[in-house]
Amino acid sequence: MRWKLPPRIHGYVNRHGKPVFYYRQRGEKKIRIHGFPGSDLFMAEYEAAKAGGAGRIEIGAKRTVQGTVNAALVGYYRSDAYKALAPTTQKNRRAILEGFREVHGDKRIALMHTTALQNIISGKTPAAQLNWRKAMRGFIDYCIAQKLIKSDPLAGVKLLKGKTKGYHTWESSECAQFEERHKLGTRARLAYELLLQAGQSRCDVVRMGRQHIRNGMMTMGRQKTGVPFNVTIMPRLQEAIDAMAADKKNLTFLVTHQGKPFTAAGFGNWFRDVCREAKLPERCTSHGLRKAAATYLAELGATDHQLMSWFGWTSISQAQVYTKAANRKRMAQQAGQLIPGTGIGSPVNPVSQNDSQHIEKTGAGK
Repeated sequence: MRWKLPPRIHGYVNRHGKPVFYYRQRGEKKIRIHGFPGSDLFMAEYEAAKAGGAGRIEIGAKRTVQGTVNAALVGYYRSDAYKALAPTTQKNRRAILEGFREVHGDKRIALMHTTALQNIISGKTPAAQLNWRKAMRGFIDYCIAQKLIKSDPLAGVKLLKGKTKGYHTWESSECAQFEERHKLGTRARLAYELLLQAGQSRCDVVRMGRQHIRNGMMTMGRQKTGVPFNVTIMPRLQEAIDAMAADKKNLTFLVTHQGKPFTAAGFGNWFRDVCREAKLPERCTSHGLRKAAATYLAELGATDHQLMSWFGWTSISQAQVYTKAANRKRMAQQAGQLIPGTGIGSPVNPVSQNDSQHIEKTGAGK
């Protein structure tokens, strides 16, 4: 006999031929539900399981001792500060913190000191040091607020100054090479145009759809921070959107070969593959197109606040990275115009003050 099972109810027939049902929710233990679906006993236990949360598993519950790094991390993961982070940020920072827990989990949190933290990061690259400090910053702030530690051991930690410029900004020749390989009407070309023309992160590009466009303007909130951004749909981007048939099953512009929306990580892997199909170097990534978009707008004269609105940045320093570079380039071009031969500045053959010169007499003394 088949029953229609309520949400989160799973069932099977055991080796004695009897049906067994249980309630299961992610992050919780299974709860046995007696009776048959629809019966008074079954529904009563089902409602109790939904409301009670008796089977909830506390993170790290089996390996925590009060006052240790383990216990402090358990509390931090349950805190509002950690839960307020974007899912991708939670995942990245937790990976770092779990590595820290693996080595130091049984140590007393109150004894954490600057020298120990400095020794931990000493062998890391500048980029890894920066990510490690970001992850630890939230955890240390939680510990201070909960009075688990008296002072900030992270305050005195010194990081190496990184010399890397980060992700490579696509050059015009690389863009032309991609466009030659992936023509209008392909998923790869639409993804490329969304990245370059909208200039957003991959986690936002995979969520974009026609429902976000009103009167020629795309308005969304960044997945990572929730900060809104506003992007004008330029003719070139509109052409790429129109070249693809609308998917009536999904709200997003981009879908996988299986017809499902991309995840941010899945999109990044797929876009890397289509870049390799275009014979582009490994330095060409999806984020590099976002940097190319910001560079282009800055060189056209966009202000700091205009860039912040377009890209959804919260800090003016992020915009100034591009406007300062554009201003330097613009001033260098203006300086070049002062060089003789450009029509501005000194003449090509300046008059020497040491040579005798013919002076034409004019006026009364002529």
